[in-house]
Amino acid sequence: MSQRTAQTAGTTSTAGDTQTAGTAHRGGAAWALVITSVAGFMAALDNLVVTTALPSIRKDLGGALDDLEWTVSAYTLTFAVLLMFGAALGDRFGRRRMFLAGLTVFTGASAAAAMAPGIDSLIAARAVQGVGAAIMMPLTLTLLTAAVPAAKRGMAYGIWGGVNGLAVASGPLIGGSLTEHVSWHWIFWLNVPLGLAVLPLARLRLAESHGTGAPLDIPGTLLASGGLFGIVYALIRGNIDGWTSGPVLTGLIAGGALLAGFVHHGIRSKNPMLPMRLFRSRAFSAINAASLLMFVGMFGSIFLLSQFLQGVIGYSPTEAGLRMLPWTGMPMIVAPIAGYLSDRIGGRPVVTVGLALQAIGLGWFALIVAPDVSYAAQLPALIISGIGMALYFAPAANLVMSSVRPSEQGIASGANNALRELGGALGVAVLASVFSAQGGYESAQRFVDGLSPALWVGAAVVGTAAVAAALLPRRRPVTETPAAASATAPALETVAH
Repeated sequence: MSQRTAQTAGTTSTAGDTQTAGTAHRGGAAWALVITSVAGFMAALDNLVVTTALPSIRKDLGGALDDLEWTVSAYTLTFAVLLMFGAALGDRFGRRRMFLAGLTVFTGASAAAAMAPGIDSLIAARAVQGVGAAIMMPLTLTLLTAAVPAAKRGMAYGIWGGVNGLAVASGPLIGGSLTEHVSWHWIFWLNVPLGLAVLPLARLRLAESHGTGAPLDIPGTLLASGGLFGIVYALIRGNIDGWTSGPVLTGLIAGGALLAGFVHHGIRSKNPMLPMRLFRSRAFSAINAASLLMFVGMFGSIFLLSQFLQGVIGYSPTEAGLRMLPWTGMPMIVAPIAGYLSDRIGGRPVVTVGLALQAIGLGWFALIVAPDVSYAAQLPALIISGIGMALYFAPAANLVMSSVRPSEQGIASGANNALRELGGALGVAVLASVFSAQGGYESAQRFVDGLSPALWVGAAVVGTAAVAAALLPRRRPVTETPAAASATAPALETVAH
């Protein structure tokens, strides 16, 4: 495909639909699916892959407990606060071009983390990893959308969502296995050959596309990044420093004020990074609310359950990860089916059922959890949770991308990913706070005393996400005319079934 054709396709009414119908070479959609899924897997994996390696990292590099916490939070912070800016860069300068830049940064920073001589350099490398992931991750979905015909996007999103969901959920398994059987350095070295393999494929097989071509929104970027940094910093540090400590309160108050300024800017500015008018769409608002709440419940629960399996039941990191496979591995089996179903019956019922099953699975865990609970008793909860998570991931991506105009899909992807990252940080903070208030690490029974109410909170939050998903309207994907694509603030067009 020529550069000119790709640019034109990215800003006309057929941005994601007709780009492949005559200009993309045969196999372009398949290559786009492989490339974006692998890149998304790399970025999503690094959210939790380091958690089970922390004791080994501390043994080799030293550092206090707070330093080890920052090896996790440095990545989460930079990833979350720069996601929308990464999507905006792709829309402005070319999605493939910026995808390649983000992947290069991520791969190089992964090598730097693997070779880090001390804890401070490891933290710095993790922060740079987050920058690369923030540029790369939101563009995976827009590039995939541009390459796949509209009629087949449900299945494509299903595979993409399944791979990403597997990465998020299996991070502790992969990290634990590499740490236990090879070395903690390989949780970072793993990204290097993958990145080097994907870079030339992306350059040769992905078509270039652009968004609206609007200038970068620097004030909006600063407001959003500063606000999200303050909020995420406070959520991560709340359980460590105390929720009433000066830094945590400052982060919450200042972050909230900056985000309020970002909302005002999105309403008043001519070309904002995230137009607040998008939230007038019930579809866009409902699916983003459901995504935020889903990650609150899922991330917080996985964080605690992985510790339960190791610290209370006595499994090694690898054994614990293997026994969680009925949950964590289910997206690879069910998510493509969920994508197919969403094409046939719509995404709303599939996502709603998936979130309800995830809530039931967490509630089941809360009922049966005990210091001596058998794996057979855990298995139904694992399977139900896995099916629920898989049913959510694929249709959710489809619903996000179809709730806005094709030229605004980069904005939508960045916003949705940022909210999911915030949900993950919030979930760990909230559920860990519930755990600490009701239990602790003193004994197996004390751990269970804290885990059970925390899981009930997680189940309630995901159940609320199911209610939000049920509020999604039944509608066809948003379309636009060339005139509408260049307009700055017209109302979204929706067509009810």
